[in-house]
Amino acid sequence: MKTLRDIKVGESCKVRKLHGEGPVKRRIMDMGITKGVEIHVRKVAPLGDPIELNIRGYELSIRKNDAEMVEVE
Repeated sequence: MKTLRDIKVGESCKVRKLHGEGPVKRRIMDMGITKGVEIHVRKVAPLGDPIELNIRGYELSIRKNDAEMVEVE
């Protein structure tokens, strides 16, 4: 299983499935990360956390833990 955390800077991917339970999954969906959406990884902080993304025309930073819950293709 490939997650959003595995995507390198400058690469793009498509969301396949969201993992997680209840409020955590809801929060990820509220940020615009839903099945089928295209995500472009802009940059990763020096220590690897957070990850900066381009999604649905805006920039979003998420933690590595949250990125692991997003299965991509």
